[in-house]
Amino acid sequence: MDTYCSVSEDQSDAARQQERHYYLLSELQTLVKDLPSDLAQALIDGTVYEIVQGLLDIQHLMEKNLYNQRQKLHCEHRALKQDLVRKHRQALQTCKSHNLAVLKTNQRAETEALDQRVKEEQRMMDEKVVAEMDQKVLDQQNTLEKAGVQGFYITTNPQVTLALSLSQPRLLSVFHSFLSVRHRR
Repeated sequence: MDTYCSVSEDQSDAARQQERHYYLLSELQTLVKDLPSDLAQALIDGTVYEIVQGLLDIQHLMEKNLYNQRQKLHCEHRALKQDLVRKHRQALQTCKSHNLAVLKTNQRAETEALDQRVKEEQRMMDEKVVAEMDQKVLDQQNTLEKAGVQGFYITTNPQVTLALSLSQPRLLSVFHSFLSVRHRR
């Protein structure tokens, strides 16, 4: 009897799961079908146009600022490496032959330490850039959600976040294309 109940419950769970799957699939298809027209409706409204234009301007300024920060760090690292090479050349010129092996070992250690420092600082800078970009995406999603634009909302669910990160550039490019066409008029 227990086996029969277990099989019956499994079939019932499978049926509920399949029913839920079809329901969610239907909802997703409706969303995908309605989203472009909903976005077009939102873009016709001048308020949304201004909001999107402002978000794009802010994003471009932030991207330029982050790029400049990374370039500055890269230049600083290049200068540090050049200074170290210059210092090593001067030390080699003034080094006595009996100390040459020790000097080269020390110089190799200094070079490796600098390379490690550069690598770590670049990693930290890249993490900062990614964190700031992620925050900007959240801010944009929040702003567009508050403006009532379909398809934009904040989530911390990694699967939905991935879907948003894959779809948002397309949605923003639709906005940007619309802005470009509207601006030319």
